[in-house]
Parts: sequence; structure tokens; C-alpha cells
Amino acid sequence: MHQDRRLQEAIAFHGHFCPGLTIGYRAALAALRELQVERAKDEELVVIAETDACGLDAVQVLTGCTAGKGNLILRDWGKQVFTFGRRSDGRMVRIALRYGATTPPDAEELSPGERRERSMELLQTLPDDELFDIRWVDSPLPERARIFRTVRCSQCGEGVMEARARLRNGEPLCPECYGEVYTRLG
Repeated sequence: MHQDRRLQEAIAFHGHFCPGLTIGYRAALAALRELQVERAKDEELVVIAETDACGLDAVQVLTGCTAGKGNLILRDWGKQVFTFGRRSDGRMVRIALRYGATTPPDAEELSPGERRERSMELLQTLPDDELFDIRWVDSPLPERARIFRTVRCSQCGEGVMEARARLRNGEPLCPECYGEVYTRLG
């Protein structure tokens, strides 16, 4: 598995090879195959990720979907699940890591290092249909990224996307000053 150029690019981007990166790598390969597409040059693909874990880096590298382009949507629900969509026809495929698929049968008898090594072997060798639940979903794709006007927050003075600003007493506030952010840094 280490010989694949795309995997090497994902490792270089992420910084190391690990089980989570392998999950995202395998999920992205399966999605590209199912959707019969190549890596996106712009916004022709969309990914909705239900995790912020390591696999997300491999998904970005293989699909070309990024938060900055607006075609990578993060819904951090702590699940190793990715939904990939093709804008040309709206088709979407959901790829979810099967619960327990990477747990070796004799896991309780193994040391943590051995368990990790065996899990990595399973991640690299299991067929897609044993590793993942792959199914087509009927759901609308998220809208394309839009550019909004910037307004000045009346409290902190920083610029904020008009669509994200909130009004208090008729004055625009950024989400942080409005109180939608848990803590203020600094």
C-alpha cells in the first residue's frame, strides 16, 4: 500500500502514516471509484465529513475538496463517515467505516502495539465491502460556495462575512462578540 503515489502525497500532507489516514485514503478511493470521477480540479466534487480526524487529510488530498473552496463540509459528529457528491448529476455516496471492522479477533490477547499493527493490516487488506458500509444516498448537495460582502463588527471592529454577522440594536456583530463563541482568546 505504501507504493501508491496518492497515499505518499496524503502521508506527506498529514505528516505520518496512521490508521486514521488509512481510513480516509480507503474511503476516498472507494468514493472516486463509485462516482467514476478523478480528483476535483475545482468544485465538481463535494465531501461531507462526519469527523475531524486524520482521515480527513487523505480525503482532501485524494478528492481535491477543501474547506477553503467550500466543497468540504465538516460536521464533526465523531464518526468515520464521509459522503461524497458529484455536482454534475447530484449523485452522492456515503462511506462509513463498519463498527469493529478493524478490531482483530484476538485483540484482547494482544499488546497495544500488536493490536495497532493488526488493525493497520486489516485496514490495508480488507475488501471495501468488509471495511465500509457503502450506500447511495438521496439528499441534495450543499450549495456552491458563495462570496459575501464584508461588514465591520460594531464591537471589535474586525471584518465579518455579512451572512455570519448578527444584529444587536441594529448594529452588526461578529459571532464571537454576539456571544456565539465559547471563549475569547487573549
